[in-house]
Amino acid sequence: MAIKLVTTAAELRTESARLLVSKRGSSQGLVPTMGALHSGHAALARAAVAENDVVVATIFVNPLQFGDAVDLDRYPRTLEADMAILDAEGVDLVFAPSVDEVYPGGQPLVRVTAGPLGGKWEGASRPGHFDGALTVVAKLLHYGLPGGAAADGSTPAYRAYFGQKDAQQLALVRRMVVDLNFPVEIVPVPIVRSEDGLALSSRNRFLSDDEREAALVLSRALRLIESRANAHEPLDLDSAVALVESQPLVELDYFDVVDPTTLEPLAENCKETPFRGEGLAIIAAKVGPVRLIDNVPLNS
Repeated sequence: MAIKLVTTAAELRTESARLLVSKRGSSQGLVPTMGALHSGHAALARAAVAENDVVVATIFVNPLQFGDAVDLDRYPRTLEADMAILDAEGVDLVFAPSVDEVYPGGQPLVRVTAGPLGGKWEGASRPGHFDGALTVVAKLLHYGLPGGAAADGSTPAYRAYFGQKDAQQLALVRRMVVDLNFPVEIVPVPIVRSEDGLALSSRNRFLSDDEREAALVLSRALRLIESRANAHEPLDLDSAVALVESQPLVELDYFDVVDPTTLEPLAENCKETPFRGEGLAIIAAKVGPVRLIDNVPLNS
């Protein structure tokens, strides 16, 4: 069956219910995206299709999470190509609403607040970003609720898939789902990288050849920290920071090792103490005009 495009919440719920009945399904997966899809998004869709009877992907460029109107305007809109990628992965429905559909009457007066967890790292560099992101994710999670009963009359299982590259967003979404009792399981999907190690991002297309080559220092620095953690060596973050700062086309914002859940800096992140336990090395930098983020989990 070919993928179907819907643009209103009412259409989505109707089609979701129809598919659950026609497939005798017992589960529904949701893949929220802003479009401009690449292999990383395809991996999200693939994971959802493997684990659910019905899969919905959303494509919506959310104005609330852009602090710069120019950045919002230049974000790529590639619906036809996105549909082809999702169709190839076996997604059933694409929900691509207008701004008016998601925010009738203008920007919402009541929003989800990210709290202290949203005020650090990316939140410190992009004030208000996570309030906007969580507000739209909350709405998308409601939109994506299964539109009908499972074949046996029970409530269908409901899962939503998020990439681990946006580590802080993933931590915040998980916290929101727990704190606000959303009836959905959040499923993280590992980062997809190009052969040279660069984490895939819709923003990579804005890098020149020289900038793209320079951007590889981010993944090299993360791998350096990962190798030290795996060897139970001191992480010596200062030397990894120096590696990044040695690249003149890269302007480092932050580089640290944090708790994967709270995103608090870890005490083990020092020059002399061998690393033990679990952590997350996170990095953000501006490469030319493009802001990039990356991370790697540490388990030793």
